Amino acid sequence: MSRRFPRLSGALIGALALAAGLVTAPSAPAAAAPTAAAATAAPTFTNPVTDSFSDSYADPAVIRGHDGWFYLYATSDPLVEGGPFGIMHIARSLDLVEWEYLGTVFDETQTPAWAAEGALFWAPDVRRIGDRYVMYFTVTDTADKPGGDPAIGVATAPTPAGPWTATDAPVVDSRPAPGSTPEDPRWLGTIDPALLATDDGRLLLYFGGFSGGISVVELAPDGLTAVGEETHVAAAERYEGSYVVERDGWYYLMLSSAGCCAGPTTGYSVFVGRSESPTGPFVDAAGVPLDTSRAGGTQVLVQNGNRWVGPGHHAVVTDLAGQDWMIYHAIDRNEPWLNEPGGINRRPTLIDRLDWIDGWPVVNAGAGPSDGPQPGPVTGSDLGIHSTDPAHGKAFRAVVGRWRAATDRTADGGDIARLDPGRSSRALVVSTTPVRGEQRLELDLRLPEGDTTACVRATGLGGVHVCVDGEARELVLSSWGIGSREVVRAPIPERVDLTSWVALSIEWRRGGTLAQLSESRLGDPVASVRAAGRDVRGLLSIEAADGAAEIDNLSVNDAAELVTERVPDPVAGESTFVEEFDGALDEDWRQERWRDDIVVRDGALHWPLGNDDLAAPEGAGPLLLRDVPAGDWIAQTQLTLDLGTDSIRNFQQAGLIVHVGDDDYLRLGSVAIGTLRTIEFLKEQSGEDRVDRGGHLGGPPAATVWLRVLRTTSATGEQLYRSASSLDGESWRWGATWTLPADADPSVGLYAGGGAEPPIEARFEDFRFLSVG
Repeated sequence: MSRRFPRLSGALIGALALAAGLVTAPSAPAAAAPTAAAATAAPTFTNPVTDSFSDSYADPAVIRGHDGWFYLYATSDPLVEGGPFGIMHIARSLDLVEWEYLGTVFDETQTPAWAAEGALFWAPDVRRIGDRYVMYFTVTDTADKPGGDPAIGVATAPTPAGPWTATDAPVVDSRPAPGSTPEDPRWLGTIDPALLATDDGRLLLYFGGFSGGISVVELAPDGLTAVGEETHVAAAERYEGSYVVERDGWYYLMLSSAGCCAGPTTGYSVFVGRSESPTGPFVDAAGVPLDTSRAGGTQVLVQNGNRWVGPGHHAVVTDLAGQDWMIYHAIDRNEPWLNEPGGINRRPTLIDRLDWIDGWPVVNAGAGPSDGPQPGPVTGSDLGIHSTDPAHGKAFRAVVGRWRAATDRTADGGDIARLDPGRSSRALVVSTTPVRGEQRLELDLRLPEGDTTACVRATGLGGVHVCVDGEARELVLSSWGIGSREVVRAPIPERVDLTSWVALSIEWRRGGTLAQLSESRLGDPVASVRAAGRDVRGLLSIEAADGAAEIDNLSVNDAAELVTERVPDPVAGESTFVEEFDGALDEDWRQERWRDDIVVRDGALHWPLGNDDLAAPEGAGPLLLRDVPAGDWIAQTQLTLDLGTDSIRNFQQAGLIVHVGDDDYLRLGSVAIGTLRTIEFLKEQSGEDRVDRGGHLGGPPAATVWLRVLRTTSATGEQLYRSASSLDGESWRWGATWTLPADADPSVGLYAGGGAEPPIEARFEDFRFLSVG
């Protein structure tokens, strides 16, 4: 261990050396109560995670501060029933599970001067840029323009808790919609910002909503002003709540779809597309673009029939073992309103595991929101390391130079460790406990002199070391074995200030070693290198040469055991009933409010669309219904309805219906919504004094589609209905699950309507029941 590493350009070397053949390190026991200085075992949690201080905590965003705390931000809705609106909210946690409320982002005297009186503040997104934190947020109305014209604001703070200071102008100003006039002002949905830092030094801000779709624009290096032209990346009428992460060379644009806030009938959910460029084009797993009228999207998170509906508007965070987690809001369908029915939706924050399977993200391997005890994130450290005070205790012993506790007086790091060579050319500390197997290290690193170098080394029969070369401004990964050597380099953007805190993470897995440098550690590395590698055995050492290193939030943990297989999709069995529309209708069909122009001919049911629509205020219209089989079943139809693309033909549609009554039904159809063409799974339900209605938007349609509704039963006896669609009758996109009461007695069949202009006819090729395989 006394051998000097080969000198790299620069002065600082921080090295992680692991000598082969030592015993496995025992895990540190969980503390009785988590503190910022203590290692903790992964907690067990049950959603929602914000119920200790709030009834609602919507549009959540998260970041880990350099003080070791995770900070959670939310939109301006009241926290509790009967409570006041806040101007966005802040909470903090040590484990991502137990949260304490800190207060609002702004008070009435701190809001930006350009915001109109009475404007609301939505959907904050917080990142670290240089030596400060930057928050982007929606302001629903500006002071100098007529009408509700949303814009994106920006504020800065020295710590994640504030104090936050807004800038004097929007970072993205409100934008007039096509057809807007001074007499009739209309505005695009300039809402829901999310930042991405890229490895070429750019800062890209994604924003937008249903009115106008999703766009991305480049920002200045300080993140406070837009400097580029907007690029459109996702379709109007379809998506909002964008969030982008980079993984394995792909940029993943995750988006929320459908209405956020329809109480117990909210069908909000999360989709994703990916691209090799952060500005697109983004396509889903089937290769369908996200920015077209028949927009694609691969489902990431969707309601599954438990109490949670409308899960969405999310953020992604990685725990200290390398497991990703999605933080999002959802609505308890049994308690959907914060105050009176039809008012503010009660949207608490939930957290669930985010898996990456076959190159695509999916929550809980496709199982959806959890509603019971779950193993939680890893947020402490093994080896007895006090993560937020690394020089504390006996986790390390000094071999050369000084390893001492210090205080971060220029940022929010608090207690830090300083490794100082003093008069020597280097300093070295060694852990007192060995590690073994697949491991993950994370630390915050600051190079006070800027032009220094930091390295991490693992040795055995071969070895791997990772270096942050401050003078060359490179992240370097070197891997060697018997007769082989591989060196991979990635530039560190000039925008990134190495004299401020940056986060370095390294994962040693049997499939390779991955090292990343990030400012915000939110799936947005500014440098990333990968090479062949192996699991590790030995002692951890940290070395500084020709200068001092400052280190904080140091953790070493067994790397997370990643889930690699999805929950299986439902499988259809044999057909148990088939109506091929090749003659007279089967006698068990019931024709409700039938019209003479709906006819069977040429082997299909031809159904001209009328103005009738069950979802309209005075909704009615023809239905073709029949009783359902006993037990579990699948209803399926092949439908031809060519709604074209891009034109406005609201809300022409046709498809399957599960009908209890005209105010209590589910319907799955191909539908036109503005310029969007989509598959909608809508639920309408009646209560004592109101009717609620909302839908989930699923896979893209074509002129001909196949639709399925799967019926099963929950453990409590509720009836569960799940949607699916296909463009070829073979490959199916499974979607949301709606519920009906155990004692509901529905019929199932076909519907069409939503608008008579332009004239069009739905053609049903068949209807069938299938068993569940």
